[in-house]
Amino acid sequence: MSTIVNRRDLAFFLYEVFGLEQMLGQGDYAEFDRETIEAVLDTAEQIATERFEPLAAALDADEPRFVDGAVEMMPEIKPALDAFSEAGLIAAGFDAEVGGMQLPFVAQHAMSGMFTCANNAATNYLFLTTANANMLNTCASEELKARFLPPMLEGRWYGTMCLSETQAGSSLADIRTTATPRGDGTYAVAGSKMWISGGEQPMSENIVHMVLARTPDAPPGVRGISLFLVPKYRVDDAGNVGEKNHIALAGLNHKMGQRGTTNCLLEFGDGGESIGWLVGRENEGLKNMFHMMNEARIGVGLGAVMCGLGGYLYSLKYAQERLQGRPASDKSPESPQVPIIRHADVRRMLLAQKAWVEGGQALIYYCGTLQDRERLAGDDDTRDQLNLLLELLTPVAKSWPSEYCLEANKLAIQVLGGYGYTRDYPVERYYRDNRLNHIHEGTWGIQGLDILGRKVRLAGGAALELLAAEMQPTLEVARGSDTLSAHADALAAAWQQVQQTVAAVAGCEDRERALANATSFLDGFGHVIVSWLWLRQALVAEAALAENNKDTAFYEGKLKACRYFFRYELPVAITRLALVETLDDTCLTIEPTQFTG
Repeated sequence: MSTIVNRRDLAFFLYEVFGLEQMLGQGDYAEFDRETIEAVLDTAEQIATERFEPLAAALDADEPRFVDGAVEMMPEIKPALDAFSEAGLIAAGFDAEVGGMQLPFVAQHAMSGMFTCANNAATNYLFLTTANANMLNTCASEELKARFLPPMLEGRWYGTMCLSETQAGSSLADIRTTATPRGDGTYAVAGSKMWISGGEQPMSENIVHMVLARTPDAPPGVRGISLFLVPKYRVDDAGNVGEKNHIALAGLNHKMGQRGTTNCLLEFGDGGESIGWLVGRENEGLKNMFHMMNEARIGVGLGAVMCGLGGYLYSLKYAQERLQGRPASDKSPESPQVPIIRHADVRRMLLAQKAWVEGGQALIYYCGTLQDRERLAGDDDTRDQLNLLLELLTPVAKSWPSEYCLEANKLAIQVLGGYGYTRDYPVERYYRDNRLNHIHEGTWGIQGLDILGRKVRLAGGAALELLAAEMQPTLEVARGSDTLSAHADALAAAWQQVQQTVAAVAGCEDRERALANATSFLDGFGHVIVSWLWLRQALVAEAALAENNKDTAFYEGKLKACRYFFRYELPVAITRLALVETLDDTCLTIEPTQFTG
């Protein structure tokens, strides 16, 4: 049994739940059918299993080092990354006209998830590059794209995003990096950038940094931020790599997880000019950077899901093989020990993992399906509506898996008992790797402020109405099921609670109080969405069983996990949403001196 992917479950999501086959053979996906999608996934699984997974523990133990101003790291990683690039996977989702294969978004998530599960730290270099190249392709001039996009899509140059600074953290309004015009269309970029994943490494011929900075006359705050492309090595008009661009590595940050990804403090303009190009127009840098950040946020959610899946699959395998104890009904020491999966509490922990992880997968794949529907849409209105729906769901897709698939990792460790805390088994590494996803691309709290303070009000609340319309067919079908109608009623009640909560917050004139419990809203709202996606899975499973499908255990497992989620998880969500509705100010009004007296 693979511990990086469950291909049966993957097929269930792609073809049975989200109907990928119905999108193939048309528009940008005209060249694809199920056979070609499966061939891509076969290739990905083989490379991930043979080239990435065997290096994960070693890379975690032998993390990159800061030596004489440069990075040293285990050399075996580069051949693995090269194998990914040589298979054309960096460019998989790009249009054919720039060298891509136009792979559907939902299939991209399925493909890339295998690599994240196999070796999270190594794949970060690749997926940062893909996101960087996507933003470049969307926002940059034709001249910049011609110069920088091909070597990135070939995997010869890697990419980063440089937002944070030590004094600013997540408050981008306070960044100080400057970009001064040089009179020839380029800029001299100067300043420090902190927490830059992949900011320095010895594996690629060049590194393309996307840097947020201020021009001399920029207005204050986020309105005065521009975006600049600043390469590690200067690049001439013909695309040739030249001399260093005066970007110094000032040090490496050593994190508890994803240790194999360099995390850097970079100094731009160290000992000379760091020459960069404006991407898009001045003072629109944050808007342009969000092309990369929103993609990265869904990518972080996918990473969290796959760390959770890795821990779940490993702990499931362990529980089926590990002999310990006897059933509660048989205490005779002469009776043979049983696999620990026979014990109810171990099954509880496995079922919770399954509910969170497969619920998280459904959330990410649903977002991918929205992207595919938008790409294939025949009119602007439909595209706008799908984009609006995706905007609403992006904070949830990033944050909900980062919270609950981390909880799944915690239970995976518990299933293994004392062994789970040792480095002899991968579950503790999955937990450490996953803990970073809570912070990456905006913390749990930031995403909560985003969704309650802005996203639920998009287009006058139209985004919420669109989501309700997406949910309605599931509710209608489920109400006709003897076994699932109660779940439909519970979901409808939860959605009513969401609406009441949003209305209460909207009616509060004190903005600080209105948003004081935004994180609790995000938590409860995410649970409601995942409940709906579990109900969708259950309806598919019930229909398959009614047709006497031979894969009985698989489908019955889906129904049990759905039942678990509605009985154990959804009630908690309703409680949290109800609390937000009261506009409780407990967290807002405690004074700093009252924490210790």
